[in-house]
Amino acid sequence: MKKFAIELEKRTKDFSINLIKTISKIGNTPELKIIRYQVVKSGTSIGANYREANRAISKAEFKAKISICEKEASETVYWLEILKSILGNENIKKDINKLRNEANELLAIFISSGKSLSKDR
Repeated sequence: MKKFAIELEKRTKDFSINLIKTISKIGNTPELKIIRYQVVKSGTSIGANYREANRAISKAEFKAKISICEKEASETVYWLEILKSILGNENIKKDINKLRNEANELLAIFISSGKSLSKDR
């Protein structure tokens, strides 16, 4: 596996861990439980799908997994934006903002990767 892929696997895993740690600090109202579930589900899916992409047996499978990474990163950004808008705690908002920035960077990487793969046809 290439160095970039190894580093991105680590980065997506670190993102998942930081996301879980941060999200565990927010409230437990019924509404927040739903949002917590959604953001953790989509956020941790990014790394899991990227790991699967790196073990794909074909270019088509790799491309499909990268597309899923892109979709999950986009969804994660959405949920983090919602959380930032409704939470009052400024410290958690700062943490959410850092996560949102990282999710946006990951999204940009996967969009770029998807476009590169489309050019390879």
